[in-house]
Amino acid sequence: MTIDRRAFLALAGTVAAQGFARAEGVEAGLPPKEARSRFLDVGGLRLHHVVMGAGPPVVLVHGWPQTWFAWQATMERLARRFTVIAPDLRGVGLSERPPSGYDKRAIAEDIAALIDRAAGGRAQVIGHDMGGKAAFVLALLHPEMVERLVLVDCLLPGTENMDARRGGAWHYGFHMAREIPELLTRGRERDYIAAQIRAWSFRKDAVSETAISEFARHYATPGGMTAGFDYYRALPEDALLVQRLADRRLDMPVLAIAGRHGVGTRLAEALRPRARALSSVIVEESGHFVADEAPEAFWREVERFLAG
Repeated sequence: MTIDRRAFLALAGTVAAQGFARAEGVEAGLPPKEARSRFLDVGGLRLHHVVMGAGPPVVLVHGWPQTWFAWQATMERLARRFTVIAPDLRGVGLSERPPSGYDKRAIAEDIAALIDRAAGGRAQVIGHDMGGKAAFVLALLHPEMVERLVLVDCLLPGTENMDARRGGAWHYGFHMAREIPELLTRGRERDYIAAQIRAWSFRKDAVSETAISEFARHYATPGGMTAGFDYYRALPEDALLVQRLADRRLDMPVLAIAGRHGVGTRLAEALRPRARALSSVIVEESGHFVADEAPEAFWREVERFLAG
């Protein structure tokens, strides 16, 4: 009997994911009987996602250098009232890793297909970091699919300061360089991911060592770091897209939630001329990883907003 290679890889991925959910469920805060690991073909791309809970759908979109696992505690909390869907973005985790398509339009279309197939065509969307950029683009391109939008400590495409000589963050240029970041992080993926997470955190121990190891085990696989860096390499293209969509406004309710020691007020300031119904929260004792650094404050604000 012959087995189609694509079907075999999909089956292997599903088995691995389910085994992982059973092994890590208790420590990660995802009860193994409640979290379901699934795969969907979205536009020819095999996208892994984890589903938990029951109720109106909420899609959680992670950033770099994370996977769906970044949301594990938030999923357990929100699953009391919602069906929570957390994908691995393309190229990351157990999702398929194509050689291209890391611009935020492509990522937004992946999320749109996921909402169509797994959430009945409409969902509340929460996006952090690169996932926030993609969620913003999704809301511009497919407003009918986004009931409410939460952007978490991210900068809108085109508003980033990528010039370290003029006060910008140095890692933009490093990540966007071709081949050099892969060369310099090879064999030290976990060290680099841990250093980046700690540098962007106000509470340095908020993102657990378990979570960092889980992220790193995926990014350290062949092509994993390249996929992650390609999210940065697409930023100039993302900025041009958002510029072309400058006449579009967000009609759905929007919540900007940021760490005082993260992007601070810059997210809300950039959203103000684009969103007709904007709420803004600054979490004082937090850096970039608000859901980890101030989980109770994050959950409280998100639940209040999602409840309408």
